[in-house]
Amino acid sequence: MYESKIRLRISVGDAHYGGGLVDGAHNLKLFGDVATELLIYSDGDEGLFVAYDNIEFLAPVKAGDYIEATGVITHFGNTSRKMRFEAKKVISALPGSDSAAEILSEPVVVCRATGTCMVPKHKQRFESPHSS
Repeated sequence: MYESKIRLRISVGDAHYGGGLVDGAHNLKLFGDVATELLIYSDGDEGLFVAYDNIEFLAPVKAGDYIEATGVITHFGNTSRKMRFEAKKVISALPGSDSAAEILSEPVVVCRATGTCMVPKHKQRFESPHSS
């Protein structure tokens, strides 16, 4: 099973709304990066993101937070790859401080999604162990 994980700090430049709130689309950008890495591991090619089947925005993300985005390929088709994604807040900026942050004892799930990517047959450089 192929899995990918990235962790990054959300910057002030990522904030889109008042109070340093970041738009939900930022999570989808992270999922796109995770999907690209998964496709490179599984097929040797970046492939294409075709569609999201489901997206759930579960908690706010603000500038200064650290987000960990993970993904896994759940199904291999001939050219399609179904994936599941999750983003968790692992460090939270403390309100009212310009530099303090808190490591969360339990990460907070901020977004979940499922989607489908595809790698054209002629671009697949590796034989998929799970092709059907």
